[in-house]
Amino acid sequence: MDAIELTRDLVAIPSHDSEAAAGDYIADWLRDHTDADVRRDDAGADEKRGGNVIARKGSGEPTLALVGHHDVVPPDDSQVDGDEYVIEERDGRIYGRGTADMKGALAAAMVAFRDADPACELVFASFVGEEVGGVGARHAIENGFAPDYAVVTEGSTGYSGPQTTDVAVAHKGRRGSTITARGEAAHASEVEQGANAIYRATDAVDVVRDLDFPSTDVLGHSMSGSVAVTEIEGGSAMNVIPERCEFTVDERTVPGERAPLSRVEDVEGVEWTVEQDLPPMACGDAQFADAVLYAADDAQENTPEHVVKPHATDAGWLSDAGTDCVICGIAEPGEAHTATESASLAVIERCERIYRGLADSFTG
Repeated sequence: MDAIELTRDLVAIPSHDSEAAAGDYIADWLRDHTDADVRRDDAGADEKRGGNVIARKGSGEPTLALVGHHDVVPPDDSQVDGDEYVIEERDGRIYGRGTADMKGALAAAMVAFRDADPACELVFASFVGEEVGGVGARHAIENGFAPDYAVVTEGSTGYSGPQTTDVAVAHKGRRGSTITARGEAAHASEVEQGANAIYRATDAVDVVRDLDFPSTDVLGHSMSGSVAVTEIEGGSAMNVIPERCEFTVDERTVPGERAPLSRVEDVEGVEWTVEQDLPPMACGDAQFADAVLYAADDAQENTPEHVVKPHATDAGWLSDAGTDCVICGIAEPGEAHTATESASLAVIERCERIYRGLADSFTG
């Protein structure tokens, strides 16, 4: 079975409500086609996710991991037929939910894992719950998953040029916050009897608006974050001084730097709550980043480059725990999570060559 056929099989398995069936298929395939030590854990068991799949082969140091995930976001209506996902192939691409994010790359990694003769210990990991905050990655890390190096197979194709599979050495994180302003209600005809929560909230909005965006450099590449107010809600009636108002803030974080959002609490009656904090990723080992770039260069006619990604991935959790990570995969900007999601058949095959070439040659 090649990576294209395996992609078809994986994409055909619905995995937005539950990843259990997809995880079963991956684990069974690895057991049937390799002599690796294949294990399941109980990540997300309460949500019936079915657990992560982690396989190991080879020996020696360092440990190199090929890391992906088998959950997908809910499909568009056009991507389902009854209980089945719709899969189409045309113009050298395969269409369907999960083709780009990220079952095509997962298939490429599985085939590469099967065929590789690794120069070190080689690990394959497919996590659950990536799309809902890294449930599987965090569970694995908490239970001792700690490879020295990892290629996370999220999208890196089309950044430096069309159809070029690049190597991302960093990505941004995301911190989502709610800012709540509290005041004291009063009749609007007696303004002085109350404390206007909307006024306090807009003072806090001004604080956010004036914050400098965080920035840093990773292996010679500049990264800039961002901070934006995205929603606001408050008040109860036109003739009532509002006692509560809240707004949300989307912050794109960069490695080692955060916007000082705590400053909003200098405004009277204002409280800051972090709702989600997905960590950024930065590769700290230039030699590893170069080794993956060499493998990518050997596998294609175009010349790949080191790039940075704007989106958070499971690489952030791994990097935060001490694993040196890069990202290399089939998805192109704008492909994931769309009604027309697709993946290039040629790039799926290319990524299999990249992963296998790296696994066969990497010695740390």
